[in-house]
Amino acid sequence: MSRDDAGTEVAHPHFERPAAGVIYEARSVPGVFPQAYISRVEAAAACKQAGKRLCSMGEWQRGCQGRRWWTWPYGPQARAGKCNNAKPHLLSSMYGSNGQAWKYDEHFNSPALDQEPGFLAKTGEYDGCANEERIYDMVGNLHEWVRDSVDDALVEKLAQEDVERKPQPSRTGNGIFMGGFFSTTSEHGPGCKFTTIAHEPTYHDYSIGFRCCRSIPKAKRPGK
Repeated sequence: MSRDDAGTEVAHPHFERPAAGVIYEARSVPGVFPQAYISRVEAAAACKQAGKRLCSMGEWQRGCQGRRWWTWPYGPQARAGKCNNAKPHLLSSMYGSNGQAWKYDEHFNSPALDQEPGFLAKTGEYDGCANEERIYDMVGNLHEWVRDSVDDALVEKLAQEDVERKPQPSRTGNGIFMGGFFSTTSEHGPGCKFTTIAHEPTYHDYSIGFRCCRSIPKAKRPGK
C-alpha cells in the first residue's frame, strides 16, 4: 500500500515490482493476491512503515506450526490440496524447460507469472491451510522472507535436523525465506520446515512474498 499525491491510499499491483522512491506500507488483508516480486530489504521497509517488522525464523515457524508444533499447519502429515503447493512449474510451462535460457528480469520477474490463472491464490483462499490459531497461507502460495541471515551456525543447524532437503548453494549474509510457494512440495524441507538459503537479501522474483510480525506489549501489573 502506498499513497498518491493527494494522500489517498493506493494498493500496489501484486504482480509488479515495488517502484523506486515510493514508500510502501504492508497490509494483511483477506481475499487479495499477496505481494510478490519483493526483496527482503523492501519487505522489511514495508513492515517497518506499518509499525511491524519481518518475523524471525523462530517466530515464523511458531506461527506456522501452531501450539502443537505440527510439521504442517493443519497436522503432522502432508495432505494433498490443503495448501496451495505442488502445482506445475510455471517458468517451464511459460518459457520452456531449458533453465539456462531463463533471464532474471525477463523471466523470473515477469509480471505475467503471477497473473496466470490457477497458480497464485488469494489470501485465505485455501481455508484448510491454517493451524488452530487460524494463521493462513504459511505453506505454499508464496515463499516468505524472514529477518534472519545465513551464517555457519545456521547451515550446521539445518544439516543436523532430521529433515531431508536438496543441497542449496549458500554463503554468509544470504537472506532466508520459508514455506515454499505454489510450485514446490518438500524440496527444501516439509511444510513449515521448508527453508531456502540460496539468495542474497536484495533478490526478488515471482515466487517470493513476506509476512510481518509485531511484539505484543507485556501487560502492566496493577499499581505499576
